[in-house]
Amino acid sequence: MAHLCRQVSGSAASCAGWVGIIVATATNDWVRTCDYSVATCVRMDELGSRGLWAECVISPALYHCVALSQVLSLPAYIQTSRALMICSCLLGLPSLLLVLMSMLCVRLQNDNAAIKQRRARVGGVLFLLMALCGGVSTVWFPIGAHREERLMAFGFSLYAGWVGSGLCLLGGAVILFCRGIDPGPPSRGNSFYYYSRQGGTATPLDPPANHAKSERV
Repeated sequence: MAHLCRQVSGSAASCAGWVGIIVATATNDWVRTCDYSVATCVRMDELGSRGLWAECVISPALYHCVALSQVLSLPAYIQTSRALMICSCLLGLPSLLLVLMSMLCVRLQNDNAAIKQRRARVGGVLFLLMALCGGVSTVWFPIGAHREERLMAFGFSLYAGWVGSGLCLLGGAVILFCRGIDPGPPSRGNSFYYYSRQGGTATPLDPPANHAKSERV
């Protein structure tokens, strides 16, 4: 039961982290850039928001975004962050399926404890790879944006990526390092039984002291 609880908790944390990584990938509020204070930038329509797919201008009456569609002319940190986040999102589905199929409550044909443990290990490793891809992307992107132009603040998309990567790391570690024990068939020991012809009940007998003795009829 403890092993199943660890698997369920690790799977829930990893699934929540996967959702966070998807949210971070799909939204464009990664970093906010401005040369002045927040109020001044908002009044002057110079508060910029940048993500993987678009650059936006935030003002009291307008929220305008321009898509980053010219792939070859984009900086290297944006292209690399895109690739890492897409890989992290795509790894989530097979990781979750492998972990779900490794649970003790799921029975498949020709299943045994060794196969389930192998599935859990592969799923845990994939979740750790998801955390690695998301962590590298969410750390490299603000560094690149700060070098290119003045970075003022982090956006909620970046926080979602950090939280999602951390949850995937935690869940993958729990899944990877928890060990299940196969109870195996119950052992009957050395007990012997004989059946009474009168009562029809089984009565245990002590094992003979010397098995080499001949049996008397």
